[in-house]
Amino acid sequence: MTGELNEAVTAAQAGDEEAFRFLYRTLQPGLLRYLTALVGADAEDVASETWLQISRDLPSFTGGEFRAWTVTIARNRAMDHLRRQRRRPSLPVPVQALSELAGDADTAERAGETIGTEAALALIATLPPREAEAVLLRAVIGLDAETAGRVLGRRAGAVRTAAHRGLRRLAAMMERHDAEDSPAATEEVRPPRPRGDRHRQAPRAEPADG
Repeated sequence: MTGELNEAVTAAQAGDEEAFRFLYRTLQPGLLRYLTALVGADAEDVASETWLQISRDLPSFTGGEFRAWTVTIARNRAMDHLRRQRRRPSLPVPVQALSELAGDADTAERAGETIGTEAALALIATLPPREAEAVLLRAVIGLDAETAGRVLGRRAGAVRTAAHRGLRRLAAMMERHDAEDSPAATEEVRPPRPRGDRHRQAPRAEPADG
């Protein structure tokens, strides 16, 4: 995919509209998920701003990791959007909840495999911001730790750690969600019948005298 993406970038820089549409179709789903975790319901608007800048600045792109370049633009647009929201207190700013570290490596792998589902993407938004971004850049956008670190301005090791913790936390939340939705969890619990009642029959009505 990297080679095909690079070819499309070169063609798009030369004015090939079909190549630019290929770049959009390839990158937009991941960018939209990433932006949803950052700005919530405004992700579509920020994505539009992102692609407007990408189309404007594409001729000046000089090579390197194109995915990282697009994600950096998207992140900058998202940060600008959040700053504008903070200057307008009448508009509510989403608050991300913190949860405790839980889970283990194999459940983290399971979370990574199902991270494309809507339920998992909704849960990512509840992760601490550093972990959410690391998980999205690594598992959704597909950047390696070094490239993701350059986007976030962090060391590669810190990104790996944040992504691993985020996946473990996500896996634990998914397991709790699955357990709550299982039939065993929702089945009505009936009290056991007393032993003495097992063979007891209802008393017969006595015939009336006369």
